[in-house]
Amino acid sequence: METKISIWVVDDERIVRVTLADDLRDAGYNVKEFADASSAVTLLPSETPDLIITDLKMPGIDGIEFLKEVKKLYPEIAVLLMSAYGTVENAVEAMKLGAYDYFTKPFNRDEVILTIEKVTQFQQIKEENKILKKHIESIYDFSSYIGDTKINSDLFKSIKLVAKKDSTVLITGETGTGKELVTNIIHFNSNRKSKPFIKVSCAVLSREIFESELFGHVKGAFTGAEFDKKGRFELANNGTLYLDDIDDIPYDLQVKLLRAIEQREIEKVGDSKSIPINVRIIASTKKDLRTLVSEDKFREDLFYRLNVFPINIKALRNRRKDIILILNHFLSEFSEGKKVEISDDALDLLLSYHWPGNIRELKNIAEHLTILVGDKGIKSTHIPIDIKDQNRVDICQSTEQKPLDQILSELEVESINTALKRCKYNKSKTAELLGIPTSTLRTKMEKYKFTK
Repeated sequence: METKISIWVVDDERIVRVTLADDLRDAGYNVKEFADASSAVTLLPSETPDLIITDLKMPGIDGIEFLKEVKKLYPEIAVLLMSAYGTVENAVEAMKLGAYDYFTKPFNRDEVILTIEKVTQFQQIKEENKILKKHIESIYDFSSYIGDTKINSDLFKSIKLVAKKDSTVLITGETGTGKELVTNIIHFNSNRKSKPFIKVSCAVLSREIFESELFGHVKGAFTGAEFDKKGRFELANNGTLYLDDIDDIPYDLQVKLLRAIEQREIEKVGDSKSIPINVRIIASTKKDLRTLVSEDKFREDLFYRLNVFPINIKALRNRRKDIILILNHFLSEFSEGKKVEISDDALDLLLSYHWPGNIRELKNIAEHLTILVGDKGIKSTHIPIDIKDQNRVDICQSTEQKPLDQILSELEVESINTALKRCKYNKSKTAELLGIPTSTLRTKMEKYKFTK
């Protein structure tokens, strides 16, 4: 029979010890027996079992003292206590000290084995959680924000600087720029990384439930409140609370949020009792909060309380050197590590695109292209038509704001620029592609002050 987890049985009653040990060996477990706790403690430094089953009443070191010693030295070892003198007080004390469960003699063999199986499952879940936690932390290390420009270098320095602090952070940037990713990096590299990490999208919460979701409520606070409920602040206690789209918080509730941040305490809806909280706040917005303050749509005092350490994430169009790095990262991710070639003309189209959806849009395009081409290279014909036509669309949409001559000039500049890139700045080929004489191309390049 395949060996399962290792178990130590510690009991001064030989008949109980031997019988239980034999039953567990028959069930496939690797078992060692000890007539007293001292012998087990002596062996612990050189060998650690997965589970210890120990009697409560023993000469020398009793079960409670043995439990304390085990949990102090090896907290990962599960401990089951058993006794012929079981009382509620014994059980409560044992559980408080970290025992997994408590049996009263005589016990049922099948009951013990069922409990051991539960212990095994519990230990497996704990181990899986450790692995998952390490995996998440590796995903969100400082290198997970991709970029190679000075803009990103400064951003990286800011993130690294504030991560180890408890200061409130306000992250600003357009939709899709990576505000949540930066939040994740800050939390998982902070001193609170093993504590709760609660995220709230203020944009999706209605005015009716916002206060209850954020601060919780007590039973009977309003119609439908049939039981007490913890709010996000309370759930995030000792950890991090991320408030996305902070600008969507109703104006009349902003003062309650301000009080919670400043005084580190909250009140549930329908209750006047204050609950102390220790929460690190990270907020984000795609809007200009200063403008909202001037329009009386956002409290000035709350803005300054949130803006302790501001981090602004630039739009992708303002850091085009990063497009290639980020694109290759996503192409590799969606192709399961395989290298996906991309032609120069296809890359030129992507580099000249406005990217209104920023990194989120680039990720979607990378996934689309990976599905479309498979193992083949990406060519300009694979690039979606809306990307190819973006510049023309942008200019046409602005006809009410610009004179016709300016619009035509911008179209001409963009057409020449795109053609030059596709022809790798060969003027003869560029003129041929545009359908104009080479001399005309040179004249226009001088007119528009092209550098190449």
